[in-house]
Parts: sequence; structure tokens; C-alpha cells
Amino acid sequence: MTRQALWGAHGHPAAATGDDPVDLPGTSDVVVVGAGITGLAAALQVAATGRSVTVLEARRAGSGTTGRSTAKLSVLQGTRLSSIARQHPADVVSSYVEANQAAQRWLLELCERLEVPVQRRAAVTYATSSAGARTVRRELEVARSAGLAVDWIERDDDLPFPITGAVRLQDQAQVDPAALVTAMVREARALGVRVVEGVRVTRVAGQDPVRVVSSAGEVDADLVVVATGTPILDRGAFFGRQTAQRSYSVAFRTPLPAVAGMYLAADQPSRSLRDVPDRAEGPVLLVGGAGHPTGRVREHAVRLDELRAWTAEWFPDAEELAAWSAQDYEPARQLPFAGPVLPGADRIWVMGGFAKWGMTNGPAAAMALAGRLAGDAPSWAETLHPWRLRELRAAPQLVHDNAAVGFEMARGWIRPWAAGRGRVCPHLGGVVRWNDAEESWDCPLHGSRFDRAGAVLDGPAVRDLRRLPGARPA
Repeated sequence: MTRQALWGAHGHPAAATGDDPVDLPGTSDVVVVGAGITGLAAALQVAATGRSVTVLEARRAGSGTTGRSTAKLSVLQGTRLSSIARQHPADVVSSYVEANQAAQRWLLELCERLEVPVQRRAAVTYATSSAGARTVRRELEVARSAGLAVDWIERDDDLPFPITGAVRLQDQAQVDPAALVTAMVREARALGVRVVEGVRVTRVAGQDPVRVVSSAGEVDADLVVVATGTPILDRGAFFGRQTAQRSYSVAFRTPLPAVAGMYLAADQPSRSLRDVPDRAEGPVLLVGGAGHPTGRVREHAVRLDELRAWTAEWFPDAEELAAWSAQDYEPARQLPFAGPVLPGADRIWVMGGFAKWGMTNGPAAAMALAGRLAGDAPSWAETLHPWRLRELRAAPQLVHDNAAVGFEMARGWIRPWAAGRGRVCPHLGGVVRWNDAEESWDCPLHGSRFDRAGAVLDGPAVRDLRRLPGARPA
């Protein structure tokens, strides 16, 4: 089946066409790097303050994580709240919830104004084992303490398999992310934002002004916002403060609607379920899961096969339409970040670490930035600041994650000579591995990815692959 996401493969362009990709302005008040949900939300909100905004996107708007997501607009996010609570006090969890609620309201109002279809659904985090039920019970407690009107259910007749309990939050939402991106690009351009696609940013330097160097030329700005999943800048070492994760999705046609809510399992291997209504193919079921750290498994296509086998067991009449994967980033501190790349470096902002929940965390990061520019930052914005003292709480996890990076570095430099086809990531020299599901070269260090020919797909790398001396072609 196709490796293109369902959204892009069936009727929705990745973005509205417009600016010549080589037609860059010499100056702009603000330059946003990346045109996913985060970058576009930042562009819309900053433009509303009266500043000139330019968005630079290496490929097409929404072609990265946003356009390959399951696009759940939910404040109940699997077991995210209890994960945060293990590292942070209750007031931080509450602030995180407030940030996501504010972003959800903003995005739903935007969808209504731009006439982007939205389906209201309950979000459900479910368990299929006794250990999973204990995990979900903990999520229930933390969610209630943070002010969410969640309830506990012992069974769900909407599911074809038994569960051992679930926490549910009513009146959440889901969208088609490609339709949303298309509408956001059009709205941004209507506000005077210059959205330039096909331009890869390779360097950001200076302070007054900040100079953005790209494949099509340079732009000087008062403020640069890097919204690329993981920052393409090594300053701040954000590449070492989060772990790149691949996850997989398969879309199936079903005779009748298969589920009526947005489901996510607390047990491993996790499974994500949602419906996709109003398709020409009829009812569509989206099944996701089978995730792993990027570049750190030998076989990738088998992950899709796991989802297919699981779906065949529980939804035997499902017929596959599309299969794909996406990249997200798990922060060691469990919180997303939106703030200066270094303490005091307020002219360069970075946003990321959304742990697969960028549809609300991305707009929240944009709201934090716009509030700061307007002198009226929301009270919860400090929770997203990347240089708080509480960052030290993540130190043990950072040590663990970067020990794994060191192991992968050493292993990669030993193995390629046996295979005779080593290729080296230009970011920090990790030896990449072949991904047979996406036909890409993936770096096990910090998640940079490259196509078959070696052209960069995902950062933090900004340049193409290098080949080890003496290595034979793949």
C-alpha cells in the first residue's frame, strides 16, 4: 500500500499554492521556520499583532508530522498527564491542561471561522490488562485533580475487544489535518503572511538583526521562530533533550462505522483508533501504534504488519486503504517547550517536544509567543519555558537517553564496514540505517532522516547524507 498518509492521498492538497519559492523578502519582522500546525499557528497569531511575517518551509506546508498525524484535538492524551505528574508538581500539570484547553478553544474557533469540518468525539484512554487498569486509574486521578471532567467506565460496547477499564473525556474533537493546513495557509496569506515552500533553512545567526540563511537566500528578521519538531539549531542542545519516535498508521475501509470515539491504549503495544467520516470510500477506521525510537530497530515494515494483523483479528471486514508513519519527539522533562533557544536569547525562539500531541500543544506554544509579543502572556506560558530551574528534574532521564545515543554511535561505526555501505548523518556523525517501511535512511542518534538518495527529510540535520570513505553504494 501507499506510504502517503490518507489525508494527502485522497483529495486534499498539502497546501494552497502561491508564492514563488525563490521569491524571498530581504527583511521581515518575524521569520517562522516550518509550516506545520505549530508554525502556521505562530504565523497567524503573530500577524494579528501587526508584524510582518514570513514562513519558510523546506517541503510543502503540512507535509511533515502534521500531515501524517491522527489529528486528535484532545486534552485527555493517553497517559500524558500522569507522565508529567511523575516529574512535576500538581500546579505544573494544571498549567499544562490550561494551555491545551486554551489552544483547543483557539483551534476550534479557527476551524469554525474557516469552515474546516470538525467531528466532536469522546477521548478514551483504555486498558486491556490489570496493570494497564492501574495506569489508567492513575490518569483518572491526575486528570480530575487538574480540573478535567473525566469519568471511569468498566466496559465500552463500541469496541469489539474486552477492556479492563477506561478514562473518558467527552466533547473532544478530531479533524482532517491536511484540510486544516490548507485553510490556515490561505488565512495566513490573506493576512499578508508570506508562506514560501520548497526553501530549506540551513543556518540562523546573529542578534540584531537575526539572519536566516536558506537554500534560496537570506532574510533578516527581528525574531526567528523555529517550529520544526526538533530545532535545527544545535544551540540549547534540544536534540539531546528529547528522543525522536516513529509511529505507524493504517487506514481501513469498513462496511459500517467501526468506532464512535477517539481511543488510545495505555498498555503496550499501544493502539490508537479513530474514525474518518464523510469519505468517498465510505466509513474509514484509522489504526495507529507500533512505535519505536527512530533508527533503532532493524525491521520497520513489520510494524505495519503488526497493525494489519491486529486489525484483521478485531475488525475482520476492514479493507486497507493507506499505510504510513510519522515522527514525533518525546521530551525528557515530559513537557513541551516554547521559548528562547538560550537563556536571554529572546530573538530566537524554539518550539517542540509535543510527544505526539502537537495539534493542541503546537497552537499553545504559538499563543505563548504571541502573548509575550503583546505584553500579555497567559499565566500558563511559563510552564512551557525551556530554561526553568525545574528542567533539572529531567537530568536522570537525559543521562539515560544520551547513554543510548552513545551506544548507538559506537555500534553504528563498528557495523557499516561489515556491510560495506555506511552512510553518515551530517548532524553529529551517526551511521544511519535503512528503513524498509518508508524507504529512508534514519539516524539512531537524534532522528534525522534522509530519502533513498540521501536528501534530508527530517532534522536536526539540515544537509544531505555523507558516505563513509571506502563504503560501497547501498
